[in-house]
Amino acid sequence: MEIVTASILDLNALRKLENESFGKDAWPLFDLIAVLTFPEVIRLKAVEDGQMAGFVAGDPRPSDGWGWIATIAVDSRYRRRGIGRALLHACESKLGVSRSRLTVRISNQAAITMYEKDGYTTAEIWDGYYNDGEDGMVMEKELKS
Repeated sequence: MEIVTASILDLNALRKLENESFGKDAWPLFDLIAVLTFPEVIRLKAVEDGQMAGFVAGDPRPSDGWGWIATIAVDSRYRRRGIGRALLHACESKLGVSRSRLTVRISNQAAITMYEKDGYTTAEIWDGYYNDGEDGMVMEKELKS
């Protein structure tokens, strides 16, 4: 598995991954184009067997002292191999800030457990954050300099 920068050429693969991973919460086409082209966005893909096995995007906000992990997903065929954690670490290292934040469904216990093992703690709950009304858990981590 290799982690490399994603580009607009990855649009179709990313769209498929988002739809598979997030269903009704998948980003619309405009947002996917934006995440693959906006210059300040960190966009990394995990490549295995010549295809996108996972993707992460980060939004550095140095003036706020933190950055968002905007999305992270791993193709279901490649899960439970450490790809998500590797993508998360690679993105964190490129944020250039002291803290990282992300949002996760409160029902996604597998992801919450992974984030907690990685040093993330609950910062707040956003009521009704997701399209179906489920709350989002904002998690935060102090990054090593």
